[in-house]
Amino acid sequence: MTGASGQMGREVLRETLTLPEVEWVRLLLTPRKRNDKLAKKLKKKYGGRIEVVRGKVSDRAACAALVEGADYVVHMAGVIPPAADEFPERSEECNRRGAVALIDAVKACSPQPKYIHISTVAVYGGRNEKHPFGRVGDPLLVAAYDRYAMDKLFAERYCLDAELENWVILRETAMLHPDMMANNISDGLIFHITPNSPLEWVSARDSGYLIRRILERDHAGEVPTFWKKIYDVGGGKKGRETGYDTFDDGFAMIGGSTEKFIRPHWLAARNFHGLWFYDADELEALFSYQRDGVKAYWQEIAKGHKIYALGRLVPAKLIDFFLFRRLLRHPNSPRRWVEEGDRARVTAAYGSPEAAAALSHDWKDYPLLAKGDFGDYDALRDEKNAVLLSHGYDESKPLERLEIGELRAAAAFRGGECLAEAYDGDPYKKLPWRCHDGHLFETSVYTVLKGGHWCPVCHQPAPWDFDRIAKFSPFVAQVWYDSHGKDEDLVYDLEEGRPTIRKVGEKA
Repeated sequence: MTGASGQMGREVLRETLTLPEVEWVRLLLTPRKRNDKLAKKLKKKYGGRIEVVRGKVSDRAACAALVEGADYVVHMAGVIPPAADEFPERSEECNRRGAVALIDAVKACSPQPKYIHISTVAVYGGRNEKHPFGRVGDPLLVAAYDRYAMDKLFAERYCLDAELENWVILRETAMLHPDMMANNISDGLIFHITPNSPLEWVSARDSGYLIRRILERDHAGEVPTFWKKIYDVGGGKKGRETGYDTFDDGFAMIGGSTEKFIRPHWLAARNFHGLWFYDADELEALFSYQRDGVKAYWQEIAKGHKIYALGRLVPAKLIDFFLFRRLLRHPNSPRRWVEEGDRARVTAAYGSPEAAAALSHDWKDYPLLAKGDFGDYDALRDEKNAVLLSHGYDESKPLERLEIGELRAAAAFRGGECLAEAYDGDPYKKLPWRCHDGHLFETSVYTVLKGGHWCPVCHQPAPWDFDRIAKFSPFVAQVWYDSHGKDEDLVYDLEEGRPTIRKVGEKA
């Protein structure tokens, strides 16, 4: 395992060691003092069932030592926002180069261990009330300047193209854990959440239980069709909220609410990430892991966390003034971008500086999905009522039964071509493709049609060029124009790590 010291990792480790058939678990721990303490604590509790390799996940020798002799490898290590925003080099080292090193180490083993790769909902980018539900195979439109999602997208593609014997990619949704409030009130990232962002939550505890169930059922030979697929990991209907009611649930624990602590113009209007998973029931049907509901979990963590004593001791007005208004000045806050004239990030978050200035300061003037302004909220959260995106082919057919003409039509739906002369029905065999811009690449039918991946140049930002791509790709356009105007003609980029923006056709 990598990432065993994180919120999900601790739960995965604990759950895994409840299985009597697990002889040992080997952990990769970075050489930090807190990991010295963790290693001693785990060795004391579990004895010889715990083995430790020290090193970074980008260290190829450490990865080789980690996976040697293993039956399963669970890759959970990640540098997440806001750390990924502040230290993009750490994100690149862990989320990108670390995944490459670990996958290469798995591939070099004989026999190969089964590889479980934890990805993220962030690869889908932002959604709103127009298409709140998403599923595996949807376009992957990473939010502009989201370094974490950009690196995780690259890692996914590397895994898919590595041709491992047995792999699975789990796209993890937003995660509930005991420290989530404390972790999110120290950075302007809290204001990136848009009020109508569909957010589907799953607890770290349920995520840990899911991995245990995967190991347990696979070891017993009960899930033979599980591997070599991508799945969305969510909490189901009881985990579905929006940005607005997520704030409401959390702030209620400290004596407040969304409308007491937050003003609508403080929050970004787009360019976040999150959606409700139409297909989270696929994993639930296999492993029965969805136990925690979002509202019940908030109540649970409120009982055991010191931060929630604030609500009983400090008036809401003081919390508002000294906590949330203070964060408006944080360098990662959208309102600070507005004040400083950061045109690139303001345009990404609001559409334009003018749109940011025009945004309502009063909640009564802001239409909200959570308040029924777009229809019955309870009904909208039911996947039976979902309006799904097209994937450009007949999904009633298994991939193995598609014909070459159907692959060519699917490629055209993405603005490009399938260059194969024939298709033998193997969805994991690499075929040649060409994108609209003429880039040639080879990847599998599964990667394109079920993974949602396309050209590794055009669709692997930076730069974020989706305004242009949407004009010739119906696949992208069907969701891009939910939050972007058809008259927008911009490229978002990073130059020496600094967000920039330019017109399509202008040189960087």
